This record gives sequence, structure tokens and C-alpha cells, in this order.
Amino acid sequence: MTDKVNESRRNLLIATSVVGAVGVGFAAVPFLKSWLPSERAKSAGEPVTANISKLEIGQKLQVMWRGQPIFIVLRDKKLLDTLTGLKDRLKDPESEESIQPDYAKNLPRSKKEGLLVMVGICTHLGCSPKTYSEIVPQAFDADWKGGFYCPCHGSTFDISGRVFKGSPAGTNMVIPPYIFVDDDNLIIGVDSLEGGA
Repeated sequence: MTDKVNESRRNLLIATSVVGAVGVGFAAVPFLKSWLPSERAKSAGEPVTANISKLEIGQKLQVMWRGQPIFIVLRDKKLLDTLTGLKDRLKDPESEESIQPDYAKNLPRSKKEGLLVMVGICTHLGCSPKTYSEIVPQAFDADWKGGFYCPCHGSTFDISGRVFKGSPAGTNMVIPPYIFVDDDNLIIGVDSLEGGA
């Protein structure tokens, strides 16, 4: 009789353990699902398409990608010609300490010389600089050649987003990955049509 009682208790313990394990499994599913990013968070990191067909020389188009403003500025030869004479005034003229894809490690910091695609956030404390694309003296720089000025703390950047000496910002502005779909559209956030940011 003792053997029968012990076997019953063992079966009861096994059954209780199985039910408990299944219960823990059901309880764990919502908990683990809560760690997954929301649909809103997923969409915030997705690539963004920008139409540049109506962009004029010196004008800035702004789109949002990953919660950051992206500046798209159309530059003409006059603005691009200013870049070569600024080397002595810049902290990182060759963009060696800055963040940009390999195809933007050039003087205009872009795939196409005339079009700048850049994260519009100052590398000092994250303010959004204003665009001053005219080559005229400014209150903050009497020898202004066009570029970006951050009114928060006075950082200045040339028309390629390279930071001037004397600015609180330490590095050039960031160039995100992007591709051209055609002459009028580009996708920010990918390096190729197959994807991969």
C-alpha cells in the first residue's frame, strides 16, 4: 500500500510541475513580447524618401529620419568653389574624425557634388543649426562663405558641414547613408536598393 501512495504522490507532483511550467510559459510570452520594439519604433528607423525636384540653389529641404532632421542643400559651383580656400580655418578639413559613409569622404562630402545630405544636428550639444547659404558677411563671421550657424552656442560649419576652428563643436556634422533612386528622388537610411543601413 505504501508503494501505491508514493506513486500517486509522485504522479501528483509531476502533474503539478508540468502545469506550473506551462503556466510560467504562458506568463513569460507577454513579458518577452514587451521587449520587442513597437510598430512606431520600427517605422521611426525605416529609410525615408525625399523628392528634390523642386530644390533651388542654396535652398534647404528638411526631412525627418530616425527622429533627426536631415538637411538636403543644393549647392552651385560658386558655393563649392569656397570649400578649397577654407582648409586653414577648419578643425577637420579632410573629415578624418567625422562620421560619414566612404563615398562622402571627399571635399563636398557627398555622392553628387552639388547636393549635400546631412544630419541637421550640431555636434556640440545637439541643437539644429540655421542655414546661411549666401556668401555675404554675417554678424558671426565677417568673411562668411556660406554654411551653417548654430545660434545655441555659436558653432559654425561650412557648406559641407565641416566645423570651423573656435567653434564649441568638436567634429563635422554627420552624413547619413543614402542612395539616389533617380535624378529627383533619394532614399536616406540605406547604402543600396537591397537595404542595409
